[in-house]
Amino acid sequence: MKKSKLNERIIMELERLISQSCAERRRTGKFTQLHVALLKKYYNAADVSIDYHRHRIKMDVLLDDSSYSPGKPNINLPVLHINLLFDNLKEFLRSCIDRDRKSIGFYAQLLKAFGKKEEIYSLV
Repeated sequence: MKKSKLNERIIMELERLISQSCAERRRTGKFTQLHVALLKKYYNAADVSIDYHRHRIKMDVLLDDSSYSPGKPNINLPVLHINLLFDNLKEFLRSCIDRDRKSIGFYAQLLKAFGKKEEIYSLV
């Protein structure tokens, strides 16, 4: 029971952080890093760039995980170049939130990087 409450709290805090980051007119580098990290995690992308003015996301999605090896240079990875358009960035990023255990751990690390750790663990 405590784990599910903690998981829901992590999701709620991440959604709140997404809302906060999308509400500001001038995006800080930290919020851009948050957006890129979420997209890289969800799409398994190697490279992500966001054009906030044109509502466009360009990324290179890794097609085959088995060809990736963290210990050696990865020069010829099979990637798919994607160009996505979005109407509402906040809703788009919220749709990229997974609720599996591995993703929850990743989101907890993101929130820790943004200084939200104390708020999350106060429920436990």
